[in-house]
Amino acid sequence: MSTTGGVSRERGYTALIVLLLIAIGFAALDFFLLNQKNGEDRQAIALTTQIQVLSQQTAKFALESADGNTDSFKELESTRNAIDSAVQRLDKGDPKSGMQPYSDNNATPAGRAVSALDASWKQLDADIGKILSNKAVVLDSGQRASTLSQQMPLLNSSMEQVVNILQQRNGSSEQMLGTSRQMLSADRIIRRVQEVLQGGDSAQSAADGLSRDAQLYGSVLKGLIEGNPDSGVRPINDANARKILTDMDASWAQLADPVAKLVAAAGNIADVKRAGNQASLDSQTVLLRANDLSEQIGKLPLRRLFPNVWWGLLGAIAAVAFALLLVITLVRDQRRRFAQSTELNQRNQEAIMRLLDEMGSLAEGDLTVKTTVSEDITGAIADSVNYAIDELRSLVTTINETSEQVSSSAQETQTTARHLANAAEQQAQQISTATSAINQIASSMDDVSKNSAESADVAERSVKIASHGAEVVRETISGMDSIRDQIQETSKRIKRLGESSQEIGSIVELINDIAEQTNILALNAAIQAASAGEAGRGFAVVADEVQRLAERSTSATKRIETLVQTIQSDTNEAVNSMEQTTAEVVAGARLAEDAGSALGDIERVSHDLSALIQNISTAAREQSAAATDISVSMNAIQEITSQTSQGASQTADSIGTLAQLASDLRRSVAHFKLPG
Repeated sequence: MSTTGGVSRERGYTALIVLLLIAIGFAALDFFLLNQKNGEDRQAIALTTQIQVLSQQTAKFALESADGNTDSFKELESTRNAIDSAVQRLDKGDPKSGMQPYSDNNATPAGRAVSALDASWKQLDADIGKILSNKAVVLDSGQRASTLSQQMPLLNSSMEQVVNILQQRNGSSEQMLGTSRQMLSADRIIRRVQEVLQGGDSAQSAADGLSRDAQLYGSVLKGLIEGNPDSGVRPINDANARKILTDMDASWAQLADPVAKLVAAAGNIADVKRAGNQASLDSQTVLLRANDLSEQIGKLPLRRLFPNVWWGLLGAIAAVAFALLLVITLVRDQRRRFAQSTELNQRNQEAIMRLLDEMGSLAEGDLTVKTTVSEDITGAIADSVNYAIDELRSLVTTINETSEQVSSSAQETQTTARHLANAAEQQAQQISTATSAINQIASSMDDVSKNSAESADVAERSVKIASHGAEVVRETISGMDSIRDQIQETSKRIKRLGESSQEIGSIVELINDIAEQTNILALNAAIQAASAGEAGRGFAVVADEVQRLAERSTSATKRIETLVQTIQSDTNEAVNSMEQTTAEVVAGARLAEDAGSALGDIERVSHDLSALIQNISTAAREQSAAATDISVSMNAIQEITSQTSQGASQTADSIGTLAQLASDLRRSVAHFKLPG
């Protein structure tokens, strides 16, 4: 019954809270949307106010622009853009600021006011567009009118000088009349220019009159200079007057084009003037439409169905009512709960006192007690206490059994630790002995390494000596090869010398034959001279002389032949000697090559021996280093063994302490009373 009532109350609270939240949410949403709409309305009213101000400025700038004010054209265009932007924001909305459009197809007064404002603005915008599109025409026409207004008085002044000259020179009446008309025409041109600029209905007639006056002015000016029989005007002959008229004609020629363009622009100027006047009127319409829209926007908060201030107030009142109802319900429920809580606390206090009485024996170490388990608040506590007593009883039993086992195991472990400490001490002594032996081995390996290094140095020197000997042998072989080549070359030359001596012998034989024939011829000549008698005596002298020369030549050729034979004999002996020498040089070179090969073998063997000794030295150094490392490791092992021995002793002591602690633990739980 109590549970059912609690569920009903909880559902009632939930319903009240939900209704309260709905009322608060509805009021908050209404006021939020109302504030948002009011912000949009304020922004829209600001835009309508801006449009009203700008519309009046537009009227002023439109009239000034139509009069040719350059700055007003710029201001007019800027104002036009600002009004157009404001109207578009009111009509289409503004996504940047979040403002919604106010045009609703004329469904509301505000929508109809927006449509009316847009229509009046389009009319005003058309007027402004007409003015801005003729900006160049208006400004150029104003400039031309200013030029004419400045130049025409100057022409009149010059014409007055001509009139004065004619008066002094007693000019003809036609000439005086023509100059006077020119002055009147000039004044009339200035007046018609102003009429054209003022626009209006008379602008076109003023433009036509300006055209006629300008044409007349030009023709009369030409007549005064050149004469005009049709009008009865004779040319002025005075030099000074003609010079002035010529200058005036040149100035007027420059003004003819501005006059023509001003006449052509008269229609546009009139349109601009009318547009300016119409813009002034349309701006008032825009002002009224903007003011009407502002009033309609100001009435929107009262016309909107939602959000509305009355809906917000209604939601707030409902929220307050639901809150009061919730508070009243909570207060009543709290009072009821307080009475129930007082009764429950009384029962709980009695159950707690009963539980404390039953747990008194437990505090004295009696683990055989059992607490009473009831439906009161202490029922779960009593059940937990009984479970704790059972677990504590089991724990005390386990502690007793475990302490006995720990004490027994500790004694056995202590004995084992003692044996381990003794074994570690013996191991440390053996490691010390091994370390000494390894140190001796390391010292011996150092000596071997040093001796190997010295042997490697000796082998290296042997390699260098063998290399030097091989190099000397190679140089000797090279020298003997050079000697052999030189001997062979010398032998060739000696052979050529023998051959040349043989050729000399042949030549000597030829000379000897010639000498013998000459001697025979000389003898025959002497015989012929003797047979000739006295007449051949002179020839006989010559024949005798030739015979003596032939005999001397024969004697010389014999000596040369003897020398050639001697040279040939010596040459043959020299050739034989050179051949023997060449053979001996070749044999010596072969022996030197054999010696070089032997030295090369010695060099290679020395290299191999040096490499082997170097390897032995390296291996000895490595073994020495390894022995040193082993010695260091053995020292470390000895230190570790010593520490192990000490640790084993300390472990034995700690195990003894553990056995003592187990005994103390068993004594500490001995006072607990266990069942059985």
